[in-house]
Amino acid sequence: MSRPEEEGAGLVSVATMEIIVAALFFAFGAVVMFDSYRIGASWASDGPESGYFPFYTGLIICTAALVLLVQGFRKRAQVAVAFVEAGPFRQVALVFFPALVYVGGIALAGIYVASAIYIALFMVFLGHYTWLRSVAVGLSVGLFAFVLFERWFHIPLPKGFVERALGF
Repeated sequence: MSRPEEEGAGLVSVATMEIIVAALFFAFGAVVMFDSYRIGASWASDGPESGYFPFYTGLIICTAALVLLVQGFRKRAQVAVAFVEAGPFRQVALVFFPALVYVGGIALAGIYVASAIYIALFMVFLGHYTWLRSVAVGLSVGLFAFVLFERWFHIPLPKGFVERALGF
């Protein structure tokens, strides 16, 4: 196992991630300032306009982001410390990317069918359960969630082709 202090030990350095986050905060603050200025960020005869306080909040965010950007660039000149190494990143990716596909599947198949498929596949490929047990648990959870939300609590959740075909 490589030490974090070693050059190239990780996929990305802490300083690089700090720079990226600071840049995103700066962009957010700039958008707040721009939109606040657009709707009125000055002092009117009857008091502050609606964008006055958000404008200065955005200015504070931009100022803090600039300080963080300077600190991040100074850290890059020093010894690189790994933000994430390849092994832990792979473990996070094994969970994150299927979850991303699951969220997209909700729009296509509805939350109940997508959840049943997600749980079953997650159990098979990451939990190493048998297909029979995984499909049984996935279908049970999907069906229980449908009964719980749609029938008992009367909370409509996104539905897909299966629920529409069954008349729900």
